[in-house]
Amino acid sequence: MSTFDTFPDPQSARRFPEPAAALRLIKPITWFPPMWAYLCGVVSSGASAEGKIELVILGVVLAGPVVCGMSQAANDWCDRHVDAINEPDRPIPSGRIPGRWGLWIALAMSVLSLVVGYQLGPWGFGATIFGVLAAWAYSAEPMRLKRSGWWGPGLVGLCYEGLPWFTGAAVLSAGAPSWQIIAIAALYAIGAHGIMTLNDFKALEGDRKTGVNSLPVTLGPQRAAKVACWIMAIPQIIVIGALTLWDKPWHALAITAVLIAQLAAMRFLLRDPKGKAPWYNGTGITLYVSGMMIAAFALRGLS
Repeated sequence: MSTFDTFPDPQSARRFPEPAAALRLIKPITWFPPMWAYLCGVVSSGASAEGKIELVILGVVLAGPVVCGMSQAANDWCDRHVDAINEPDRPIPSGRIPGRWGLWIALAMSVLSLVVGYQLGPWGFGATIFGVLAAWAYSAEPMRLKRSGWWGPGLVGLCYEGLPWFTGAAVLSAGAPSWQIIAIAALYAIGAHGIMTLNDFKALEGDRKTGVNSLPVTLGPQRAAKVACWIMAIPQIIVIGALTLWDKPWHALAITAVLIAQLAAMRFLLRDPKGKAPWYNGTGITLYVSGMMIAAFALRGLS
């Protein structure tokens, strides 16, 4: 199915989207990770926010409602045939967003992303261009990287955690972040691959039928969950080691405690990966992002 094909509309009489459906299309619940990562970047930079608070607020809005919201709209439009199998009540397959409105919303928000990103200077604008291109590369033909259980979650993890972190640090310090900041942001972005793999469990049936080779499809739920847990845990172990070497033992100890709590949650997850994945997304992920902010404060002390 082409990116521009109109999905058959069950409510053909509707001409305009339902406002509530348009809000659901951009999924406010997904905005938190990139907004949090941007704040981690701001904290880790060690730069004072005095006189730059508008850059902090604008960056948080850009990372969450604008770019992340745009990526969700683009993904729902490109996934409308999959959602008709997995979740037919979603805005586009249900007809509450009729015709090509889903596509127009995604394109309009892509332009808005670039306009807002331009206000953050060259580093922020460059990161925004990358984020917009990545969102479409993930969802749209002919690239549609989400077909791969390795490239797709990796790209989303990068854009949800690594890219906003890098952007927050670069914008506030008005320059390239230190190699330590880039390294820690990259490690948490790699770990986010596991988070995205767990998120794929909810689309297992539709992915099988439409040729999306997510890890739950190719490895099976049990093995995919184990791989996801390892991918989440190993980068955090490396972060703990790095902070210890950088003479930040208390921060390293705090992240160790957070990781131990995650390991306990992972044991519970592995008893029933498909059934417990939504639970872990609300519990284990909270612990994961808490460790990110602890690491950000440790990096602030290195600047």
